[in-house]
Amino acid sequence: MLYYRSMPSLDTITILLQEYGYFFLFPVAVAEGPIVTVIAAFLASLELFHVAIVYVVVVAADLFGDVIFYVIGRWGGNLPWMARLGLHTARAEQLTKHYETHGGKILVMGKLTHAAGFAVLLAAGAAKMSIGKFLWYNTLATLPKSLAFVLLGYFFGHAYNQVDTYLEKGSLVIFLLLCCVGAYSIYYHKRSAPNPTTNEKR
Repeated sequence: MLYYRSMPSLDTITILLQEYGYFFLFPVAVAEGPIVTVIAAFLASLELFHVAIVYVVVVAADLFGDVIFYVIGRWGGNLPWMARLGLHTARAEQLTKHYETHGGKILVMGKLTHAAGFAVLLAAGAAKMSIGKFLWYNTLATLPKSLAFVLLGYFFGHAYNQVDTYLEKGSLVIFLLLCCVGAYSIYYHKRSAPNPTTNEKR
């Protein structure tokens, strides 16, 4: 999904969902992410939507948004803002090797947080990861993630404003934890790598 908050307020989104139904649910789910899933599932608990259809629509919206980022990453390597993210064409070879080895794990971890999710998806495109492999791992991560948010919304969606706050804080915590794990992993591999200078002296 596309993760930014320039959309109407959550209360407005709730009203528009009630008025326009599934036709509004798909595009707003692409733009707004999990909180829209929570709201739509809450409306399903009020029998305004069918919960199974909500699940199918939000899964499709999530994957559609992911593919948009993938396409931008794959064919937008020369865009100035891509270079600022370190995803310029010159790094394509490095990214390709990294995603060939760890692509699945990276995508699944990226789905856990909004903060790093878009960068992971852009990088997958820049690395020329096959679209089939990209969709496979993204779908594996999206299905349980979307189901979790549907259940959350169905039973606790009446407090969607508070849920949104918790989601933002939780996403930030997960992002920081992943950064720490990534930093430690880089440090560990550098430390355990053989020292060429030492080998030459021997």
